[in-house]
Amino acid sequence: MNVTDLKNRLAEQSAQISSVNVSFEFFPPKTPKMESILWDSIENLAPLNPGFVSVTYGADGSTRDRTHRVVRRILTETDLVAVPHLTCIDASREEIQGIAKGYFDLGIRHIVALRGDLPAGTTEYRPRKDGYAYASDLVTGLREVADFEISVAAYPEVHPEAPSQRFDLDNLKRKVDAGATRAITQFFFYNDAFLRFCDLCAANGIDVPIVPGILPITRFPRLVQFAKACGAAIPPQISQQFEGLENDPDTHQLVAASVAIDQVRRLQQHGVENFHFYTLNRSRLTYAICHILGIRPQQGIAHASA
Repeated sequence: MNVTDLKNRLAEQSAQISSVNVSFEFFPPKTPKMESILWDSIENLAPLNPGFVSVTYGADGSTRDRTHRVVRRILTETDLVAVPHLTCIDASREEIQGIAKGYFDLGIRHIVALRGDLPAGTTEYRPRKDGYAYASDLVTGLREVADFEISVAAYPEVHPEAPSQRFDLDNLKRKVDAGATRAITQFFFYNDAFLRFCDLCAANGIDVPIVPGILPITRFPRLVQFAKACGAAIPPQISQQFEGLENDPDTHQLVAASVAIDQVRRLQQHGVENFHFYTLNRSRLTYAICHILGIRPQQGIAHASA
């Protein structure tokens, strides 16, 4: 390789690294120990300067107060852009608009709008008569409150409650037509499924950014449970890579990092530049993956207090 070829390759690598943009998702903690883990994770990941960090909202709004507390603390103790999730299950339109107005007054300008998971023990969704029935209705309602940036969910392998992919695409189109500005996908491991999904979205007039959701595998048995609940397929080769690692956390971490880095690199080759990481409130694996992808700590980024 001559000097010119080497310079060109380095320039290509530098451009690829600089084009990576990340965001992180956290969930509100249930115990003081879990709260400590959460804030340690936020402190560790904040210097990577993510585009935003989102905070989830439990089924039927069960974590509402805890979500609010986490969002408020992120706003007051860090320089991060805090993005709360907001669901419409088991809440009135008045309640939701009040929450949205409160967020706007706090300085929140971006919300993840979701229908929400069914409460435990529930098998059939019954919308409240005085509420927003679906995420598309919630997006419309948020637009009436303020000019929020609104992210919504998307499902490359089809939502488990959707009767068909056509139905699922039409639902996403309704959310975008109502005013959603971004779609963040459920986690997946088959990149071809995501790429086909993006093509289908484009063909159906869904022109907002489709951001892939990446789940670093912190515990493989837990992943299997998540995948079963949301309809995400786990490739046999990934299952094989984690065989026999139940009592070997160090090797598990190495394998998990390798799987996620390979997935992101392959998506980059298809022009994907934005990635949303489901951290499960653990920073070590997500930080390592970001480091390998060329994302380095930024000077002057405020840390959360541990």
